[in-house]
Amino acid sequence: MTFIDTRELPVVVRKPGWRGRFFDSASMSFVQYEFDAGASIDEHFHSQEEVWQIVEGELDITIDGITRRAGPGYVGIVPGNAKHSAVAVTDGRAFIVDYPLRRHE
Repeated sequence: MTFIDTRELPVVVRKPGWRGRFFDSASMSFVQYEFDAGASIDEHFHSQEEVWQIVEGELDITIDGITRRAGPGYVGIVPGNAKHSAVAVTDGRAFIVDYPLRRHE
């Protein structure tokens, strides 16, 4: 059994306005993101299924051409190979899980 104190993980800037703490289990990848209003993640896709849980703030999340505004309590489920992107409407935080394991370069 493994326990991780995410507060001790380094903060990585993946994109301007997106700061995250990354960790993996044997079969999944996780990131806790903090984002700034106006920051975006360009449209992309990957083979892994991805789940976005919004903890604080608001994001416009687009999955396969459909955009929804997501705030605290919302979850966006991105199927594998589906094109997706996000734009931060406000400052906030989100938790993202990829399955199966996705290496973050």
